[in-house]
Amino acid sequence: MTIAIARPLDSALSAQAEAFADLAERLPPIVFDPGTDRDGEVVEGAAAYLGHYGLDPAGAPPGTRHTLGALRAGGYRIVAHCWLHPLPSGTVFVVHGYFDHVGLYGHLIRHLLGRRLNVVAFDLPGHGLSEGERVTIASFDHYVEVFEELLDAAAGLPRPWHGVGQSTGGAIVLHHLLRAAAHPFSGVALLAPLVHPRCWRVNRLIYLASHRWRKRIGRKFVANSGDPEFLEFIAHRDPLQARHIPLEWIGAMKRWAEELHALPPSHRAATVIQGDADTTLDWRYNLRLLREKLPSGRFHVFPGARHHLVNEIEPIRARVFAALGF
Repeated sequence: MTIAIARPLDSALSAQAEAFADLAERLPPIVFDPGTDRDGEVVEGAAAYLGHYGLDPAGAPPGTRHTLGALRAGGYRIVAHCWLHPLPSGTVFVVHGYFDHVGLYGHLIRHLLGRRLNVVAFDLPGHGLSEGERVTIASFDHYVEVFEELLDAAAGLPRPWHGVGQSTGGAIVLHHLLRAAAHPFSGVALLAPLVHPRCWRVNRLIYLASHRWRKRIGRKFVANSGDPEFLEFIAHRDPLQARHIPLEWIGAMKRWAEELHALPPSHRAATVIQGDADTTLDWRYNLRLLREKLPSGRFHVFPGARHHLVNEIEPIRARVFAALGF
């Protein structure tokens, strides 16, 4: 099945997007078995992709192995990466945020590898190199199903296991944490997890008034990080960025927020990290609700930190990574 990657406005970016779509089609299966999976760098076109996003092997500890491939999960063809440290002390599963993809998580991946942890990261349906209508989903349950099936596929990787979710990724990990009868994680870190976005009451009314006759709205690139290079990159040099927001996704987010209110609290250990300069979320409301849902949780609020915590300026990013808890 063809991977439908949004066509950027710039012709050079469009050509790059087509090359990455071709790469997605060529990827071999990944089963999270070092004896079976192919090194990502040897797949035609993968070196250009990894170099563009700064994920090339030069940034990893000596002896680290990187595999790249696709698997079926939740009914989608999902593209996943696995970085295997030569002397691992465990494995971390990374779940990215809305509009994101694995290519934007190099800072976090290098930090975790530096802590002697294997890293598994994947593109959500409709994001990055994975299959699915661009940046939309009928229900957040589908995201969670993909995540849980990927965990099953990776069952042989070294333990203890940890989970990290940024924004929408945080909502997915939280959803799994609160609903699963048992979960495999020794540690969980939720980075600016999505519950209510900023101005949610107004946006909810707009959605209710327009979703029956309008399919999508234009995306505005906002300053969700204090790092100007990151902001410039996603706005002008990332061919995998969508430039619209489907109202279907907003509806799915609305239902996720309503469901979270109804879920019972969990006393499982979790770390929640939030910035007080986050203009994407209604973070004060979200923290009040999350403290009710995670009464045993550890909560950190960092002054000056915006929404995209894994791509904040280095001093803030270092504090965020130090607070992960594993």
